[in-house]
Amino acid sequence: MADQVVVLVGTTKGAFFYHSDENRREWRMTGPHLGGWEVYSLYGDERHPGRVYAGTSHWVYGTTVRVSDDLGEGWREVVGSPKYPEGSGFELKRIWQIVPGAPSEPGTLLAGVEEAGLFISRDDGATWSEVTAISGHPTRSKWFPGGGGLCLHTILVDPRNAKRWWIGISAVGVFRTEDGGESFKVCNQGLPGVPTGQPDTGIDRCVHKMVLDPADSNTLYMQFHGGVFRSTDGADNWVAMDEGLPSVFGFPMVVTRSGTRFIMPLESDQQRVMKDGKLQVYRSGKGSSAWEPVGKGLPEEPQYVGVLRDAMAVDSLDPAGVYFGTTMGEVFYSPDEGESWNQLPGQLPRITHVKTLVT
Repeated sequence: MADQVVVLVGTTKGAFFYHSDENRREWRMTGPHLGGWEVYSLYGDERHPGRVYAGTSHWVYGTTVRVSDDLGEGWREVVGSPKYPEGSGFELKRIWQIVPGAPSEPGTLLAGVEEAGLFISRDDGATWSEVTAISGHPTRSKWFPGGGGLCLHTILVDPRNAKRWWIGISAVGVFRTEDGGESFKVCNQGLPGVPTGQPDTGIDRCVHKMVLDPADSNTLYMQFHGGVFRSTDGADNWVAMDEGLPSVFGFPMVVTRSGTRFIMPLESDQQRVMKDGKLQVYRSGKGSSAWEPVGKGLPEEPQYVGVLRDAMAVDSLDPAGVYFGTTMGEVFYSPDEGESWNQLPGQLPRITHVKTLVT
């Protein structure tokens, strides 16, 4: 059994950590950690007890990776943080994602950044190098930002093949590598283009979030700008799976160890709040293409809020815990894979990121 569950919450004004035991009934909050910094990515490294990586940015001091080895009590700046070389023409604005490599590469980390780029570390995050096959991709001249910027926000690593990764870039699309980042293939077949008034180039697909099926590395799921999709051939082709949804526009998507998916649809592209003010989570079980609402215990009063693309997470317990944070700074959780919901204490700044750490 787990000794501790930690929910890592990033906001526009620092990070906050919620601590509980495996029962997930009583919680205590610590923070703010890294007060004054935007925190767009967090990764709790189960291989190093107490270690948390944070992607931080500040309008004066810039963008950097910071590391804590004691669950946020102290932090150090990584001198060798991701950085574009001078003269590249790219600006490093935010670090949107920090994820581990495959289990066979225990010292490897990957980071996705804005302007869209990918960085890799082979020494537990001490130094980082640019994956130039993304920065210099042949389609790069056709890339355009979405509403949240030109951000590489999703990185998926095949746990059974260390050289196979997928990345999602808004508003560009899906890319896959089979050779550990030496080259990348565009994987946008079946995804609709974003209306721009220009000819369709195939490189204008506004991917909001992707997840990888835990039992089958050829199956991926996606929350798109205007749809929910699935691929069963490693992202070569995508098909819609939106039965039962009140809207196909949303941002976050997560999947549990059992293969159950969760999303949070919003009213529309133009109205990026909960539909009819109803704070509602939708769930789809493994093997199903249909979605059902699961919101027992969530507020009944109107909640005209949003949930950002990385502000939802699951833990690795059974049954899985599901967590999300709103743009108004509230954090909600379910200890039973969506059957019932509760609110965690505190009113936080705008929530940008939620991750979990089980030790």
